[in-house]
Amino acid sequence: MSVALDFIFKAPMATLPEKGSFTWKAPSNIALVKYWGKHGMQLPKNPSISFTLDACHTITTLEFKKNKKAPEVGIRDMQVPTDKEFKIDIFLDGVKKPEFRKKVAIFITRIAKLVSFISDYDLVIKTHNSFPHSSGIASSASGMAALSLCIMSMEKALNPTMTDELFYKKASFLARLGSGSASRSIEGPVVVWGKHQDMKGSNDLYGIPFPFAIHKNFKNFHDTILLVDKGEKQVSSTIGHNLMVNHPFAKERFNQASKNLSLLSETLQNGGLDAFINIVESEALTLHAMMLTSHPYFILMKPNTLSIINKIWEFRAQTNAPICFTLDAGANVHVLYPEKEKTRINQFIMNELLPFCQKNHYICDRVGFGAKQIL
Repeated sequence: MSVALDFIFKAPMATLPEKGSFTWKAPSNIALVKYWGKHGMQLPKNPSISFTLDACHTITTLEFKKNKKAPEVGIRDMQVPTDKEFKIDIFLDGVKKPEFRKKVAIFITRIAKLVSFISDYDLVIKTHNSFPHSSGIASSASGMAALSLCIMSMEKALNPTMTDELFYKKASFLARLGSGSASRSIEGPVVVWGKHQDMKGSNDLYGIPFPFAIHKNFKNFHDTILLVDKGEKQVSSTIGHNLMVNHPFAKERFNQASKNLSLLSETLQNGGLDAFINIVESEALTLHAMMLTSHPYFILMKPNTLSIINKIWEFRAQTNAPICFTLDAGANVHVLYPEKEKTRINQFIMNELLPFCQKNHYICDRVGFGAKQIL
């Protein structure tokens, strides 16, 4: 992995604080052009672009206490501890979750040379999701983004001269090492991740805000998330990404995603709702087509997912309403529509789509503007 030198912590430190804590709220995001397939250390095989969400978020508090190995002054010339050596306790909604520890410890090990002070602390992570975990809404994205921002607040405290630009770029860089899509959960309202010829400043190492003005049609855009299945997915996103390595259609898919990002960029600037619908729905179905044609093959959609899609198509044909769907790596359906259409589309959702949701559960969300520090 090529690491930008700017992201290696090297500021001189006075005595490390004995203990402290930071709390951040980070949003989930919904990809419009999908990232599916990776290489190296969490690097994307194709660029992606997403709406930052608002209501779907993770709030994480990182408590840190100096461990016995920590030096009194300065940065030690350390050997990075293994993931088993870090002392990390994780709580979700107040309940200790030892099953989450391995993933977080591997993440901390990956970033330890970039934030050298982290090895001097024992960590307690307390987190809460506003939405179901592991059900196809990007909980790993918001969770890793929130944790990375807490760690960056530790670095900012040790290096107060750090610019905001570097703070957020490095936060996205770190978050990517925990979950690729987490790189898109730092800022908003639209974020690009992955090198693309039409996106100045874009690269594979971190996400950047969409570098062009967004048409008024896409401001305050709504995303009503229909919870078809709130259980854990049978196949994790990590496994799904890995199955793209020898996928027979992988190369063409990566080229398609790059072309679709160019088309969507133009659409977000010119306000073309019909073009937006065509690109976004095609991307959603292509993502799941990659799952259907991988080896081994698998299906994350449920029968009610398809019923909702067909209902949306029927409603759009009858009313010409600018409503569309997208899917993440799961069964739940994201229903996208502009602010000016919210009254009639909300009525349609309540009357026609809720019966297909698990216990009639859904989330009203809209495009948001990125993470916020709470404490």
